[in-house]
Amino acid sequence: MLKVRSALPHKTLTCLAALMLAGTASASNTLYVESWRSDDANIWSDTIIPAFNKHYPDIKLQFAPTPPTDYNSALQAKLQAGSAGDIITCRPFDASLQLFKSGYLESLNGLEGLNDFSDVAKSAWVTDDGSEQFCLPMASVIHGFIYNKEIFEELNLSVPNTQKEFFDTLATIKSESRYTPLDMGTADQWEAATMGFQNIGPNFWKGETGRKGLIDGSAKLTDQPYVDTWKELAKWKPYLGRGFEAQKYSDSQNLFTLGRAAIYPAGSWDIQTFNNQADFEFGAFKPPVLKEGDTCYISDHTDIGIGINAASKNKEAAKIFLNWMASAEFGALFANAVPGFFPLSNHTIAIKDPVAKEFISWRSQCESTIRNSYQILSRGTPNLENQLWNVSAQVINGTMTPEEAASETQKGLEQWYAPQQ
Repeated sequence: MLKVRSALPHKTLTCLAALMLAGTASASNTLYVESWRSDDANIWSDTIIPAFNKHYPDIKLQFAPTPPTDYNSALQAKLQAGSAGDIITCRPFDASLQLFKSGYLESLNGLEGLNDFSDVAKSAWVTDDGSEQFCLPMASVIHGFIYNKEIFEELNLSVPNTQKEFFDTLATIKSESRYTPLDMGTADQWEAATMGFQNIGPNFWKGETGRKGLIDGSAKLTDQPYVDTWKELAKWKPYLGRGFEAQKYSDSQNLFTLGRAAIYPAGSWDIQTFNNQADFEFGAFKPPVLKEGDTCYISDHTDIGIGINAASKNKEAAKIFLNWMASAEFGALFANAVPGFFPLSNHTIAIKDPVAKEFISWRSQCESTIRNSYQILSRGTPNLENQLWNVSAQVINGTMTPEEAASETQKGLEQWYAPQQ
């Protein structure tokens, strides 16, 4: 379980080592940062880079993002051509693992900053045998539901804690108001899996127990917890907006920020968008448990890491930067500049945004897990992650039964993954 522990002093480089490393960075020594987080450009230029340069004025940073949908392919092409930046923002698990195996990412074994992260936090950027760490953990995102507080107050609704309360709340919104009860579309498919299946599912398959069971073969996607997750998703359909089958992710965001929808199945990354666009107060609640008294589980997904290009000519300066990124200073800067992206280090971080504060509070209330398709299980063909997108959307649309979704994904996994054969 990922928890924020009590504050520990950051083990900084010794003064001598810092001076030796800084001496390698001349005024012309610029580190170029590759990332898919194009929305963060101003945060880097206005907050992160100036804070780093207060400590290391001779190491220059240039944030050079690529649009999210193009990042993987663009980065691969740059790495192959030898034109990629010095600092590589890392996707979790297999995408970055493949880059490391291909020789594009530097091993970070021995990097002092890694001491400030738990093994769970580091797990998304380590080899299967645990011997090589190739990216420094940067942030996670947490799944749950965001709701319009004004609508809840208008209808005298309370935040639901159980499945029954959740559906009772949806029924009240539908029968007693003009608002869309549940704001999600299936046109892009990924939301159905990411904000649907992976959001509510951990309460059914018991978080890490179920996820690891799929990896070692002791559990199957046709088991009852997975069928029941899709059954739960199928029950969402009557509460979605008119024409939800054609509703894209951006449409869902717009519907909520315009105040026309009551509950939005969310990732914490949506907080920043809603802060900028919504003119009403909104809150968050964790995925409802199956029944009162059950242990709650949340998807606290390791989302962003930072690595070093193995071909970089500025590796020593890059290590200085990564060690600084492991500090409490960076964690606080990033968490408060980008609400909804949560530090993975062991430092205690004071988060100011009230909704982000609500999301991260669930770490101390619930058991944490990550999306069950991300580690190992999407390496083959068919790709489990892509299958989950498709079948989850079809289940919500009513064009596939939960049992059919379970059967299709299990058969797909059995085609290539030995422990499931």
